[in-house]
Amino acid sequence: MPFLPVALANGGLTSEWVGIVLAFGAAVRLAAGLASARIAELIGARTVLVIGSIVAGLTLPGLALVEGVVLLLAIQLVHGIAVAPIVPLSDAAALAEIRRRPFDYGRVRAWGSLAFILAAVLAGQAMAWGGPLAALGLAGAALMATGVIARGITFPPAAQTARRPSLWASLQVPGFPRLLLCSALTQSSHAVYYGFSTLHWRDAGLSPSLIGTLWAWSVVAEVLLFYFGRNAADRLGARGLAMLAAAAGILRWSIMGWTIDVPTLFVVQTLHAATFGAMHLAAIRSMANMPAALGPHAQSVHSALGVGLASGLMMLLAGPLYAALNGKAFLIMAGLCILGLVAAAGLKAGPPAR
Repeated sequence: MPFLPVALANGGLTSEWVGIVLAFGAAVRLAAGLASARIAELIGARTVLVIGSIVAGLTLPGLALVEGVVLLLAIQLVHGIAVAPIVPLSDAAALAEIRRRPFDYGRVRAWGSLAFILAAVLAGQAMAWGGPLAALGLAGAALMATGVIARGITFPPAAQTARRPSLWASLQVPGFPRLLLCSALTQSSHAVYYGFSTLHWRDAGLSPSLIGTLWAWSVVAEVLLFYFGRNAADRLGARGLAMLAAAAGILRWSIMGWTIDVPTLFVVQTLHAATFGAMHLAAIRSMANMPAALGPHAQSVHSALGVGLASGLMMLLAGPLYAALNGKAFLIMAGLCILGLVAAAGLKAGPPAR
């Protein structure tokens, strides 16, 4: 993620076209994510997860190998279709297991965050050594390893064979549409960060290894939240977590819009624990309390609409915003979080997830 925009820029794209290609990938993931639950019912969730991970891993390095908009969009199309089911199906498997044998989801999710820390540091070193291809090759290898490991996941039979309600039935659950709105506003506020922070910092003179370390550092506090924050999350509930995420976004993006001071960046990067981590936990907790039959579909709808659609649209705007405003584009993201805070205040607190 940190170095994909660099690969696209090296492929001859302007900031506007970098945003368009990234937004196109988000749009493809949105459509494919909505279809993934139905496809999983037909051929098996594990099969979709394994094949999707391997194909995603094989195609990702291609974004650093080719030049030109048409070829980059074609690779994004295949990669987006393949990568879309990975997160919703993995979380659906986790939610099913939570219902069968309750465990602390945050502590499991923390291992993904720890892996991201290591990978971001290694990707920075790989970028300095071999350019974007080395960084995306590392990510591709991780995706293919995910496919191999996913062969050992046991999905409950109901996730593969039972007749499911309409994909959109989850929208009729009270509070779920507002959760989508909260996720859409807060998660999409990361668009400038995901798409252009690496280019912004590189142009300011920061080295690839330092940029990779900044990305890794952003997840350190997230690990602490996931691994040790269950009691705090129980007290806050879904509403409190969502409000925390939006409030932290206001602070984080406001500061990043005004400074590239490295010590300050390390401080505000710890707020990723709240802007991403707290919002993710709020969504998981809300969906864990929904009817079990809606789990996979709710996860797919949330991933597609609450994250994918909003993030894709904002990424489409992020290119022109960054081209026009440079780092001040982060201030627009802070405005989104102000709206997110208002939306989060109307969420129901709900019972704590098991």
